[in-house]
Amino acid sequence: MKKFISLKSIPAYLPIVNIDTDMIIPKQFLKTIKRTGLGKNLFHEMRYDNDGNTVKEFILNKKPFDNSKILIAGNNFGCGSSREHAPWALLDFGITCVISTSYADIFYNNCFKNGILPIILEEDKIKELAEYSKRKEEIEVNLNDEKIIYGNNEISFKIEPFKKKCLLEGLDDIALSLEKSSNIQEFEKKLKQIKSGSYEWIICWSLLKKRR
Repeated sequence: MKKFISLKSIPAYLPIVNIDTDMIIPKQFLKTIKRTGLGKNLFHEMRYDNDGNTVKEFILNKKPFDNSKILIAGNNFGCGSSREHAPWALLDFGITCVISTSYADIFYNNCFKNGILPIILEEDKIKELAEYSKRKEEIEVNLNDEKIIYGNNEISFKIEPFKKKCLLEGLDDIALSLEKSSNIQEFEKKLKQIKSGSYEWIICWSLLKKRR
């Protein structure tokens, strides 16, 4: 997983509430277990018409938003089923930061496991940042300082320390397990010794019983 430290991008503004994971990546694209290749079908039902043609009016089909790394979304983003393909699709498209007033819990946690920073802000702050999207101006997200910088202004946000550490250091579940590999190996070594000792004790006890 790539480290997330800071990010500059023109944000894409998608002011739709209750965007669920099926809208983010429809069920027909969930057959893969790979994390790549899903970006082309991100928001498929909004990006393409029934004939598969690009919907020019959709925000992520417009320049420069087709290269946006920051998505400003409506309330309750990522609701619905718990599919991890949703953050995979966002990441594969190039989006590594989502800003909203609220998220579904499972989607929110899945973002951190896949290198995406989900930020929660009040509605008035969302509207301020949306103006920068409309003007096609960059904003900066600094995770280390927990700040969003836009023009001469700053907005602070809060991230749980452990989740922040994982993003800053690029630690997913596998990497976190590998960090503890020496402890795991030591535990396995002691377990073998205990099992070996127990087996030897059982043999000794059996021999003593026979002698009696």
